[in-house]
Amino acid sequence: MDTLLGTCALDTLRRRRSFKWRTYPADVLPSFVAEMDFDLAAPVIAAVTGALAIGDCGYGNTGALAEVFAGFAAARLGWAADPARVFAIPDVMTGLAEVVQALTPPGSGVVINPPVYPPFWFRFGFTGRRIVEAPLARDAAGRYDLDPAALDRALSEPGVAAYLLCSPHNPTGSVWTRQQLHTVADICQRHDVVMVVDEIHAPLVLPGAEYVPFLSIDHEMTSRAFAFTSASKGWNIPGLKCGLAVAGSPAGSKLLAEHWEALLPGHLGVLASVAAFTDGLPWLDAVRAQLDENRGLLRGLLAERLPGARYRPPQASFLAWIDCRELGLDGDPAAVFLDRGLVALSPGEDFGRQGRGFARLNMGTSPDLLAEAVRRMAAATGGER
Repeated sequence: MDTLLGTCALDTLRRRRSFKWRTYPADVLPSFVAEMDFDLAAPVIAAVTGALAIGDCGYGNTGALAEVFAGFAAARLGWAADPARVFAIPDVMTGLAEVVQALTPPGSGVVINPPVYPPFWFRFGFTGRRIVEAPLARDAAGRYDLDPAALDRALSEPGVAAYLLCSPHNPTGSVWTRQQLHTVADICQRHDVVMVVDEIHAPLVLPGAEYVPFLSIDHEMTSRAFAFTSASKGWNIPGLKCGLAVAGSPAGSKLLAEHWEALLPGHLGVLASVAAFTDGLPWLDAVRAQLDENRGLLRGLLAERLPGARYRPPQASFLAWIDCRELGLDGDPAAVFLDRGLVALSPGEDFGRQGRGFARLNMGTSPDLLAEAVRRMAAATGGER
């Protein structure tokens, strides 16, 4: 592993007190929730500890975050984001829910593309909205694609007012092409709906894939869209509570400004994010290189130890979506891996009924711990080798 990332020693990791490391007993290897196991980037540590040293723990001040993110977007994402349209928020899910609540009537429908990030299923229900499914298409090779016909049908249902696109997609790791983005924009424009785009995994697009931010495309629909992202996944700082909402128009910026007091970010999160987007780029590159190595390693490990599992390496992030339907397991594969192998994966059905028989594995760890996770999965099926 790159020296920037640390050693990921298991005894050190078990000293952490985050959700990942305190949900299960100490004999369980946690490979579920989206927290990576690497040491933090030194500039992020310096920004946070420097603030703590002087008691700088007040309410969030966005400072230069908008300008810094715009610079990162231009240099790394090919997107000339307008800093005047960039707003700090507590986290992506809070921003999504707030904007959808502001722009859609109670009882309206929000379209999503399952299998997809579990909070999409329940968070909007807290504000009286309902979920409408437009499932992804999946071919025989395990490749997932957006399904324009399914999206068109879903948006045609009475009362549907918004479409939530996950880009890059969680859990499949799919990166949508420019043409795909134009296609869904055409459909949304035809149905006159609001479009919100979760781009939280954008900093972690891996070699071989070209990422296109939705607001960077040349389409009228961008004026009715909002994009949401964060340094939280790319630099492993979700607990510091800072995300970004980007409006596609001046009217969208006005709406975000009006909701400012409902969307205050964590101050330490702002400081950490600024450090990440500026001085944390070498660390990010090291992470992307390690994840690129890990996705190939995982393919080999599964072929050797768990050949019945089907897995297509993701184009982005540290999440592996594994088809376990041919393993002959009874019920939820993640439950079997946990009970018999003492390794915790995310249950596929948490991502929608399309995830039945699947499990999501977090590969944002060292090669040794990734190999240990697969060894335990194989042991759970009676196929340890």
